Amino acid sequence: MFAKPQPGYTTAAATGDTVVLLIGMRINRFWAVHHWGPVMFAMLRMLYELRRAPERGLLGRILLTASPRTYYVVQYWESKEKLYGYASAPDGFHHTVWGIANRKLREGKVRGHVGIWHETYIVPPGGYESIYFDMPPFGLAGATGSLPVEARGRRAAQRLAYREPAGGGGEAGVGAVSGPDA
Repeated sequence: MFAKPQPGYTTAAATGDTVVLLIGMRINRFWAVHHWGPVMFAMLRMLYELRRAPERGLLGRILLTASPRTYYVVQYWESKEKLYGYASAPDGFHHTVWGIANRKLREGKVRGHVGIWHETYIVPPGGYESIYFDMPPFGLAGATGSLPVEARGRRAAQRLAYREPAGGGGEAGVGAVSGPDA
């Protein structure tokens, strides 16, 4: 929250595929707090659970709002396998929440007071690039660490063409100057 900006240009230290999950909710009826409030608190509880268990694979997240009605989280994951693993883990809070939601749907108790959505992107190397100027680690760099921009190229085209050297480790954040907790 109060991270110091890194001077100059930096880029994300991500390697390999980048897994991005956008997940959120839309309040369809403001007065139905008893319907959308639990959805919002369930998301916060899942994020807390994931922060306490880094082995589940969440690298970083950003809470955002698109409007007074729509709230979402951008999440960066280690791999699609870790994301799917958390989504289906019987011991995870996500499993409990989806069980409740599906039961309410079967029982006809869903009334359209709140909408939920998600989008998942698996972006291969060469399909993403980043640049930050006088910023603390944020977004993808907040999740994977940051590097001086020269490590990946001064121009966007160079950063998009960057590939990890053979045998370069392939783990997110390897050699990073800063990480998500900076």
